[in-house]
Amino acid sequence: MPYIPPELIIKAKELDLLSFLQAHDPGELVRFSGNTYTTKTHDSLKISNGKWMWWSKGIGGKSALDYLIKVKGLSFLDAVETILGNNITTVPPIANIQETEPKKLLLPQRADNNKRVVDYLYNRGIDLEIICHCIDKGLLYESLPYHNLVLLGLDEQKIPRYAFYRSINKNRLLGEATGSNKQYSFRLVTDSSADLHVFESGIDLLSFATLVKRSGRDWHCLNLLSLAGVYSPKNDEKLRLPVALSHFLKQKRDIKEIHLHLDNDNTGRSATLALIKLLETDFTIINSPAPYGKDFNDYLRSEMKLSHYER
Repeated sequence: MPYIPPELIIKAKELDLLSFLQAHDPGELVRFSGNTYTTKTHDSLKISNGKWMWWSKGIGGKSALDYLIKVKGLSFLDAVETILGNNITTVPPIANIQETEPKKLLLPQRADNNKRVVDYLYNRGIDLEIICHCIDKGLLYESLPYHNLVLLGLDEQKIPRYAFYRSINKNRLLGEATGSNKQYSFRLVTDSSADLHVFESGIDLLSFATLVKRSGRDWHCLNLLSLAGVYSPKNDEKLRLPVALSHFLKQKRDIKEIHLHLDNDNTGRSATLALIKLLETDFTIINSPAPYGKDFNDYLRSEMKLSHYER
């Protein structure tokens, strides 16, 4: 078995896919738009901002090494040797490329209609009016070719900057679209409230809005923010705000009270305690997880006795 020094492996991992193909297989590249490319062999594989995503398979990566392993099926050693043997180890690392190229969000193709994701959300208890509101506002759609649910986060000009996708079948495929900016995670925003409700996922956000409507209150008057996931900080780790929450609070200076609705598991509880420590000096913090189940969708389904609503 050949030996490859660690410093050369590190160098091989720095090579982005676009530079690799430009140098050694330029005929495989097809310009999609601007600085975004696809390939002749796989037209659903998109390359942009130093990253790539193979949408039809739901896999992606940052480097040429990832591509050679995940798409071409090479072993790790064969992939490293392919890169090093081609004498292209002097290509600038991904970070340098990202600095000179604008970040571009690669959105999956839209389906002709949203029927399957509407059924999926409805069968999870989400109110139909709320689903249609998100579709009308450009916050939710159904993708092709696998009819995944896509939740979008828009910037101040209503331009998509973040996209989370998840399968609506039993495959449990989920992830973020290449080029997603977590600062603009999925949210519903109003100017009529100084309160903010924070969730781990977009499904929980929509479930909470449904529960508010079922209680007779106006869900339109709430600031609802999903964090696109949370982490459990280690004991010696410096606490930090999730970028989605940090950006939101910078943009909406009128927020006074923050309701934390994170999951009822070890990660959610640990993240809640960390956020309380970070925020309690400047805000009124209310820790309000779902009264029942792991999260607010569990609680919603329980409250609705969902088997009576499934179709």
